[in-house]
Amino acid sequence: MNNKVFCNVCGRQLHMKNDILLEDAFEAKKQWGYFSKKDATLHSFVICEECYDEMIKQFIIPPEVTNVTEL
Repeated sequence: MNNKVFCNVCGRQLHMKNDILLEDAFEAKKQWGYFSKKDATLHSFVICEECYDEMIKQFIIPPEVTNVTEL
């Protein structure tokens, strides 16, 4: 299959082996509905951890972070 995954911010190809992602990344999907200028479209993207850290530094209100005990 050999899928490739790239960070949508910096363009770096994320490390994979045998179609398994060997590093974690932020993955987002948003299906836009009514009352937006993007009605009936699905947007998706991947952000590497380094770009995610830089992005959230720009937030006025930081993301809520909760520790989990099971992965």
